[in-house]
Amino acid sequence: MARLVFMGSPALAVPTLDALAGEHELLAVYTQPDKPAGRGRKLTAVPVKAWADERGVPVYQPLSLRKEPDAIEALRALRPDVIVVVAYGLILPPAVLDLPPCGCLNLHASLLPKYRGAAPIPAAILAGEAETGVTVMRMDAGVDTGPIYAQAREPIRPDDTSVTLGVRLAELGARLMLQTLPKIVRRDIQPVEQDHAQATLSPKIDKDDGRIDWSRPALHIDRMIRAYTPWPGAATHWQGQQLRIVRASVNEYAANQRIGESANVGAVSRRRPGEVIQIGNSGAGVVTGDGVLELREVQLAGKRAMPIEEFLRGHPKFIESVLTAEG
Repeated sequence: MARLVFMGSPALAVPTLDALAGEHELLAVYTQPDKPAGRGRKLTAVPVKAWADERGVPVYQPLSLRKEPDAIEALRALRPDVIVVVAYGLILPPAVLDLPPCGCLNLHASLLPKYRGAAPIPAAILAGEAETGVTVMRMDAGVDTGPIYAQAREPIRPDDTSVTLGVRLAELGARLMLQTLPKIVRRDIQPVEQDHAQATLSPKIDKDDGRIDWSRPALHIDRMIRAYTPWPGAATHWQGQQLRIVRASVNEYAANQRIGESANVGAVSRRRPGEVIQIGNSGAGVVTGDGVLELREVQLAGKRAMPIEEFLRGHPKFIESVLTAEG
């Protein structure tokens, strides 16, 4: 049994925290400060803090470990054997990295050295990867550059979003950390250096990353919608209003068929990117730079998300309109 401090913040970190707490001595939790949430912007505990508060585990919420020496002194006083980090959100300075005898271990949601950085799950979906995974690594001064103790793989399903894939990776990571940590404490396992030449990056996502460019291929836009669920979402503009595309799929048949003989219109190839076409009796698709993206669920700003069939009943002029990147 190890004496450990856990550092993490979002819901995806909770499965690992919960698993370790059942097998080791959890001394304290370090997590992000409470954040404004909801319409009233009321300060709300991040999921890791909420878990700790329910169980009476001591919680520390420094704004920075680099600039708050008291937070490091409190950590030193706990005398942890190991620090486990899962999506904490703060940089660990050398004084923290060198503190526990078994090191600081990070559970990263990719198969390192692929997708180092802040957003590995969206990056893997956006790149069209067939699989991804989780990595247990010993942290060093770089960003996800430390040596690797263990990895586990997970297929990426055709309909996966960052939410659905993230849930599976969180559970997979919890199991992997639970299996690997005792070996590290006993010195039964040695980490292996990453192949830094193979490294790729997954930078922090910006709100503007969700803006749809309809000149891109339908396959890319489909991946983008799934990668940016739940945030920032993939959005376009229709009649001056923001329209979020919640769910969609690539429609290979519509890309090659004649669209509605009765409408007397030509093939999709002669339509411009962003143009909305009817699919079947009650569906809609959008012409892209390569292929047709069939819409499944959409959401106008300030409105609830709804299936495309329901949306078309309320907005029949949506068909034959043109969606744009800007309002």
